[in-house]
Amino acid sequence: MDLYIYYRVPSNKASLLQRQVLALQAMLKQGTGVSAELKRRPQELEGKHTWMEIYRDVPPDFERVLNDTIATAGLDDVIEGERHSEHFMDFSSCA
Repeated sequence: MDLYIYYRVPSNKASLLQRQVLALQAMLKQGTGVSAELKRRPQELEGKHTWMEIYRDVPPDFERVLNDTIATAGLDDVIEGERHSEHFMDFSSCA
């Protein structure tokens, strides 16, 4: 199962967020082996961009590890509002 997390960030904090999330994802990859991506919507709305973290083939306890790591990463200082999480599975697994 894959984990998708999205949130809004002021455009003037984009570089800071990118550095923080890429460092977070590198730590998670080293600790869990989970591959990650960071994406951003191309358009800006009300001075903010929507960002998305994608984590592939996450193990059952991954969200706990992720949340513990996020607590020390300083993302709360950059993100406006909540981080929204959703799980998706491959279509072939749904059948």
